[in-house]
Amino acid sequence: MKNLYFLFLLFLVSNLNSQDLELFEKDVFVFENDTLNYRILKPLDYDSSKKYPLHLVLHGSGERGNDNVSQLIHGGNLFLKKENREEYKSWVIFPQCSKNDRWPSISKDQWDKNFENKTIKPNKSLGLVLKLMDKFIEKKQIDKQRIYVSGLSMGGMGTFEMLYRRPDMFAAATPICGNGITQLAKSYATKVPVWIFHGSDDKVVSPKHSLNMAKAIIEAGGSPKMTLYENVRHGSWNNAFEEKDFLKWIHSKSKNNNL
Repeated sequence: MKNLYFLFLLFLVSNLNSQDLELFEKDVFVFENDTLNYRILKPLDYDSSKKYPLHLVLHGSGERGNDNVSQLIHGGNLFLKKENREEYKSWVIFPQCSKNDRWPSISKDQWDKNFENKTIKPNKSLGLVLKLMDKFIEKKQIDKQRIYVSGLSMGGMGTFEMLYRRPDMFAAATPICGNGITQLAKSYATKVPVWIFHGSDDKVVSPKHSLNMAKAIIEAGGSPKMTLYENVRHGSWNNAFEEKDFLKWIHSKSKNNNL
């Protein structure tokens, strides 16, 4: 079964335009003895004297590994579309979680329990993403007022975790078919606009988790946007990435106008 899924991933990757795919440059972030593979897309018509938004995208569990390719399967094409590259000139980073790791540090049975954020360390892969982001946003070519994060499935869970670990970093977030820690929503509810997506028939990650996160954000004073897709199962990222206003909504957000 695993071999069939691997072949399916290879099929999806092979159907991406290989020339366009190479626009996402391969890179590796090293911290002490740990490494994080990632792909990075430069803004179209890049000018080193200008500042650009930065968009972080976290993949799902099926794209884990060390090939530094699979993480582009879902969402890579969205940022390579000619009209999107022309309209939304930005840096785009797709890190890859290692095979035996996961973005969220909290296991499923802990998500609804009370605990203190400070006592929970991030998993290795997400910890490296945090360090990469902390370093990368210091570049003079980054607009610190317009840093965004998106994620699907396991990456949707990682998106919620990125928000509570860096509530002052992001200007907008789009978690797709994910889950989060309702008790920690208060740390970012009034700071970061969030657009949540989920399929109403999702049997892998129940839509009740996204509904609970939206409720927690509202109760903490935030005003989340939520889209629930009728008769859609776990692959709701396909629907989300096809939303006409997906990137438009994201790029309309800035920390300057989120108050």
